[in-house]
Amino acid sequence: MSAQTYLAYDYPLLGAFWTMLMIFLWIMWFILLFRIITDIFRDDGLSGWAKTGWLVFCILLPFLGVFVYVIARGKDMGRRETNRARAQLDEFDAYVRKTAAGGTSSVDELTRLTEIRDRGALTDEEFNRAKELVLSGQGSTSPAGTGAAAR
Repeated sequence: MSAQTYLAYDYPLLGAFWTMLMIFLWIMWFILLFRIITDIFRDDGLSGWAKTGWLVFCILLPFLGVFVYVIARGKDMGRRETNRARAQLDEFDAYVRKTAAGGTSSVDELTRLTEIRDRGALTDEEFNRAKELVLSGQGSTSPAGTGAAAR
């Protein structure tokens, strides 16, 4: 029974804090590594050879590769991420505006054309021409009451 048993109170409090700090830094380094690899692949300004070089550097010498990348390209890394986020937001805003505008469907357009023709504002020839435009998706009709379809 010469084996020593270590209990929780045998581990000093400062040692526990030091261990937690090391685990935290280790996890942060992995997050930074994955973010850099993602940035390398997303950067359209880098050629294929440059991307390969950075990846090899970051994989073969991970700590040095990550730190050199952050020093050399860290400032632009943030700009690229900001521009990408801004482009996504603009795309989303455009989608919301388009959806909220309540664009009319082909069925709505054809119904409206039929109503205009029934009132006598369109001839059968104009109706058929406008119907072909709506069904082909090349145009829509003019506002109700103008008497003509988009040509």
